[in-house]
Amino acid sequence: MSIIRSKDLVHEYIRRDEEGNVESIHTALDHVNLNVEPGQFISILGHNGSGKSTFAKHINALLTPSEGTIWVDEMNTSDDEYTFAVRQTAGMVFQNPDNQIIASVVDEDVAFGPENIGVPTEEILVRVDKSLKMVGMQKYRSHSPNKLSGGQKQRVAIAGVMAMEPKCIILDEPTAMLDPDGRADVLRAVHTLNREKGITVILITHYMEEVVDSDYVFVMEKGKVFMEGTPREIFKDVELLKEHSLDVPQVTLLAHELRKSGLQIPECILTRKELLEALTKLNLRKLAAGQTSVASKPEDKKSFGDNVLILDHASYKYSPGTAYEVTALDDVSLSIKEGEFIGVIGHTGSGKSTLVQHLNGLIKATEGHIYYRGQDIYDKEFDIKDLRTQVGMVFQYPEHQLFETTVFKDVQFGPKNQGLDEKEQIKRAYEALTLVKLPEELYLASPFELSGGQKRRAAIAGVIAMKPAVLILDEPTAGLDPKGRDDILGLIKDMHEKRGDTVILVSHSMEDVANYVDRIIVMDAGHPAFDGTPKEVFAHYKELEKMGLAAPQVTYVMNDLIDAGFDVDATATTVTEARDSILKALN
Repeated sequence: MSIIRSKDLVHEYIRRDEEGNVESIHTALDHVNLNVEPGQFISILGHNGSGKSTFAKHINALLTPSEGTIWVDEMNTSDDEYTFAVRQTAGMVFQNPDNQIIASVVDEDVAFGPENIGVPTEEILVRVDKSLKMVGMQKYRSHSPNKLSGGQKQRVAIAGVMAMEPKCIILDEPTAMLDPDGRADVLRAVHTLNREKGITVILITHYMEEVVDSDYVFVMEKGKVFMEGTPREIFKDVELLKEHSLDVPQVTLLAHELRKSGLQIPECILTRKELLEALTKLNLRKLAAGQTSVASKPEDKKSFGDNVLILDHASYKYSPGTAYEVTALDDVSLSIKEGEFIGVIGHTGSGKSTLVQHLNGLIKATEGHIYYRGQDIYDKEFDIKDLRTQVGMVFQYPEHQLFETTVFKDVQFGPKNQGLDEKEQIKRAYEALTLVKLPEELYLASPFELSGGQKRRAAIAGVIAMKPAVLILDEPTAGLDPKGRDDILGLIKDMHEKRGDTVILVSHSMEDVANYVDRIIVMDAGHPAFDGTPKEVFAHYKELEKMGLAAPQVTYVMNDLIDAGFDVDATATTVTEARDSILKALN
C-alpha cells in the first residue's frame, strides 16, 4: 500500500486582473502519476519551475488538485475532513525557515508541533531534546529564533518537524542555507529517522551529492516526471541531465570526464571509494616507496588595484549587555582591492553575513572603522546612501528586496533612485535582466509570482542595474538549479572580467568558490582563520573540517589517491584540474 499516490495530478496557477478576469493560466503539474512506498527515501530533482515544490505542497494539502487525485496514507487530500490528518501524517520543511518559525524561543518552537497534535508533555520534552541534538542546535534552545542566522533557523525548522515524528517528512531544499557540516548533520539525522523509525522521506534538492543514498529518484520537468530510477540509473545519463539544467555529484562528473578521456573505468561511479577502487585497478604509476612529495603546479598570482574597502580592527556584538550577547565580528582587519573576486566561507554563525553587511553600512561596527576608497564611512560628512549604490548587495532571501508591482519596475528602481533619467533607467533595467537571463515574458509579472530561483535572478538584476563598483552576493545560488547556478556565477564572473569590478561571494558551496574566485576568506568565530587562493585554503581541508567546513569533493578524491600511493596533484580543487592530473599520472 503506497503512502503517497498521485493519479493524473494537475495543478494550475490562475492569474486574474483586478476585476477577477483570468489573465493567464500556468500548468505547474501536468498529469503526474507517482507512487511512494512506506519507509522509502525518495529524492525529487528538477530545474527551477519544474513543479517539484508544487508537488510537495500537494502532499501536505497546502494545495489541492485542479484535476486528478493525490492520496496520502489512503486519505484524499481534496477532502476537507482529512486536511488536519494529512498534515499530521506528512510534515513539511520549507526552503525558507522564516515561513514556519513562530515561537519566540527555540525550544518552544520545536515543541509547538507535537503539542498541537496532542503529544504528552513528558514525551514532548524528550522529543525536543532529541530533535535539537540531531540538528546540532541544543545549545541554542533558549535563544530567540530571530537572533539566529539563516542556516541556524533552518535547523530549528527541521527539528520542529522531526519532533512531530510524522509518517512522512517532505524537505523542500532544506540544506540550501547550511554549511557543509550542517548539511551532513541534517542528512544524517533524516536518514536515521528513515532507517530507525521507518519514516518516509521525500527530499527535494539541488545538491546532487545528497541524492546518492536515496532508494529512488524522480526527475521532473514542465510539470511531468520525465525520468525515474535508482540514483545510479539516473546519474549515468550525465549529458542528458545537463541538457535538462541538472548535474551529477562531482565525483561522478570526474569519473565521467576520465571515461571520456579513454580510461576504462565503470560507468556511473557515485562515491570516492568506488573511484579509488576503479583507478587502483588501472595500475596507475605509484610513488616510490617512502616518497611523500606530490605533483602540483605553481599558481599564477593575479595582481589587483588599490584598496577599495578596508576593515580596521572592526568588531560587532549583537544584543550587547544582554543574555543574548554574541560577538559576531572579533577585531577583524582586512583589505579588499579593486578587481578582486573574493569568496567568503564559514560555518553557520561564523560571521560571514555580518562581515559583508558592514561593507555598505547596513551594520555599524561597535568598535573599529570601515574605509571606502580611503574615506571613513562613519564620518558625519560621508554619504552612506551613495555608498549603498557603489557597494551593492544581494541578500540571502531575494523576497527581502523585491517590492515593486512588476519585475521590470523593481529592477528599474535602483537606477531611478540614483537620479538617472528615465531613458537610462529603462536601458539599465533591460541590460541587467538580459544579463541574468530572466525570460522576457516575466518582465511585467509580479516579482512575488516568480519561483525562488527566478526571484534570485530578479534581485541580482536589481543590484547590477545600479552598476556598483563592488557587488556583494550573500548565498546568491541557494534555491537555483545547477544550470541556473552556473549561469548566474558564470555571468557574474564574465561581468567581473569585462568590467574589472570587485565581487564578494558568500557561499556554503565549496565547489562554487573553488571554480570562480581568486581569493578565499575563511571566517571562524567572527575572525578570518585563513585568507588565500583556493589552492592555499583548501590545502588545509582537515582544519576546515574542524570548523564545520569541507573542501571540494575532488580535493578529497586526490588525497585518497595520494594516500594510496598515486602521484597526483594534492592541490587540485576543480574537476578539470583533477582530471588532468590523473591523466598526467598515466603519461
